[in-house]
Amino acid sequence: MTLTIVLLGAAALFGIGLYGALSQQSFVMLMMGLELMLNGALLAVIGFWSLGLAGMPEGQLLAILVMAVMAVEMAVGFALIVALYRKSQADMTEAIGTLKQ
Repeated sequence: MTLTIVLLGAAALFGIGLYGALSQQSFVMLMMGLELMLNGALLAVIGFWSLGLAGMPEGQLLAILVMAVMAVEMAVGFALIVALYRKSQADMTEAIGTLKQ
């Protein structure tokens, strides 16, 4: 497997995630698009680490850090979605008028 193939896969994941994040109105689908974008970036980092840096530990540490950030982002995002749904019964991005209240 070459670096070009890995980077094309990462770009495809990132592109699908970007389309999903920008085109969807549901909060859950928006979060899934963001998760796909982070997975594409992570795949690119791992590809550069594995095929470009000959397996140095810095790339592995960065990949673990990105995975931890993804887990925290999803947990906080879904907690906010649940809190927003409980408060205003809004499950779509257009259904909320303002977040001040």
